[in-house]
Amino acid sequence: MLNYVKESYNELVHKVTWPTFPQLQSSTVVVMVASVIFAIVVVVMDTTFETILAQIYKFLGSVGR
Repeated sequence: MLNYVKESYNELVHKVTWPTFPQLQSSTVVVMVASVIFAIVVVVMDTTFETILAQIYKFLGSVGR
């Protein structure tokens, strides 16, 4: 177990390439923009389906009377 911890630490310190701060900032911006676009798409889809289903229920409600 101790050997595993030592090897893991050695790999994290010497073998892993960590991003620079500017790289990290640009990646963060990309993720934030993608998240906003995805949220907008979900809102549009939700609103569209809500409207369509409301019209279907309204039509089916009037057919039964």
